[in-house]
Amino acid sequence: MATTGTQRHGDANVTKAAALLRRGGLVAFPTETVYGLGALATDGRAVARIFAAKGRPSFNPLIVHVPDLAAAERLAVFDPLARRLAAAFWPGPLTLVLPLKEGHGLSPLVTAGLDTVALRVPAAPLARALLAEVGGPLAAPSANPSGRISATRAAHVRAGLGDAVDMVLDGGPCPVGLESTILRSAPLALLREGGLAAETIEAVTGPLPRDVTPGRVQAPGQMSSHYAPSLPMRLDVTAPDPEALLIGFGPVAGDLSLSPEGDLVAAAAALFDTLHRADAEARARGASRIDVAPIPETGLGRAINDRLRRAAAPR
Repeated sequence: MATTGTQRHGDANVTKAAALLRRGGLVAFPTETVYGLGALATDGRAVARIFAAKGRPSFNPLIVHVPDLAAAERLAVFDPLARRLAAAFWPGPLTLVLPLKEGHGLSPLVTAGLDTVALRVPAAPLARALLAEVGGPLAAPSANPSGRISATRAAHVRAGLGDAVDMVLDGGPCPVGLESTILRSAPLALLREGGLAAETIEAVTGPLPRDVTPGRVQAPGQMSSHYAPSLPMRLDVTAPDPEALLIGFGPVAGDLSLSPEGDLVAAAAALFDTLHRADAEARARGASRIDVAPIPETGLGRAINDRLRRAAAPR
């Protein structure tokens, strides 16, 4: 997809950015907190491009941006406290972690295979205009290489991500300049300090329990055994075994394949869905194990292997 460069805000450029997103592109856009690296949250391949662009070392859940509470309610289940928080602080720099609603339609990559989703309604006018024009939810982590300083100006995005981004909407500097505060409503916990002060939130909730341990924002994937199917798994298998279902990749053909072409972006997008399908098909045919072909330990391959190793760990 051709890179269109940095564009000033304006109706024509918002329309152009929305069209890019609907075609699977990546668009960096300003929120009131930081610039986000946006992709259509229902498009697994587009979401996988976020991980590739950022050099993200593992699949972490992503925040989904929506235009309003009604759009959020189509994706997640709101309890009374979550509704009060949304009424008090949306639009604004608050992210709520809530149970997924059946039929949500989000790519499993967005939630890292979890049963919750992180949702936010941004306040920045350009972000709101883009969401309205796209007509769908946008997954948008901070628009910077993984582990580096967050971008609060369009120039930061280009310096960090270069041509990995199809378009940057320049809305000037972000007024908050700090990532959103993340809350879980049930049970109530502050998961990340951010652009909305905890003391302000406590006026609505009362005292906030803290659960801000690094790596635990909403990522039980830190556990050594996680993402596991019901059957045992064996990795780096290059030949079929009659006792197992084989997930192939590239030149290793299998009963299923993450990508016959050896495309790591496509494999990342397909990973969770393929594991679900492999588990069901293996059990249906009476196989005793799921085997997986070797995945290169480069780029997104490192993230794919991270999740496969967790899935294959003893449990």
